[in-house]
Amino acid sequence: MPCIDWVIAGLGNPGRRYARTRHNIGFMVIDHLLDQRPGLISPLSQGKTQAKCWKLETADGQLILLVQPQTYMNLSGRAVSVVIKKYGLQPERLVVVHDELDLDLGKARVKFGGGLAGHNGLRSISAELGTREFYRLRLGIGRPEPGMDVTRHVLSPFLPWEEELVSSILKRAVKGLWLLCTHSPQASMNFLHAGSDVVSN
Repeated sequence: MPCIDWVIAGLGNPGRRYARTRHNIGFMVIDHLLDQRPGLISPLSQGKTQAKCWKLETADGQLILLVQPQTYMNLSGRAVSVVIKKYGLQPERLVVVHDELDLDLGKARVKFGGGLAGHNGLRSISAELGTREFYRLRLGIGRPEPGMDVTRHVLSPFLPWEEELVSSILKRAVKGLWLLCTHSPQASMNFLHAGSDVVSN
């Protein structure tokens, strides 16, 4: 069994119905990462993990496991915990990519540990792992319009005028994840929190 250095778990709901909805931005980041670095990636058998998994090998020999849980969002922890235990990793080697209501669309922040902000996916992962001590890449989707409930908002697709901003933040998220895993969490924070729109390879 390969020795995995990091697990990146992008959260979302499986199925066409939820594709490209705000709640699925974690899935979208994994898809974008797969598209950006296809030569370094190989798919792994799903087995009993309840997740789609890919192994990504970096130029310096690190192995990163990319994960899309195939449970629904509020059961994400079942899939993520199986992967963590299967590869003998500590939770602090996990990065969870998820939507964040408290950030405007286009904003991204890296965080380690702390509160769960009412996010059902994070709550499930924390409960299954028995800790909140893991990294999160928080991607802003903004608050709903007045009179629109939160569930409807997070399960709604991005609007046409938002797509350019979504494309930009997916690129930035991939760059931020790459910096976190291959350089340091601080390097990722410096890049993402600066708010620059310039993304270099």
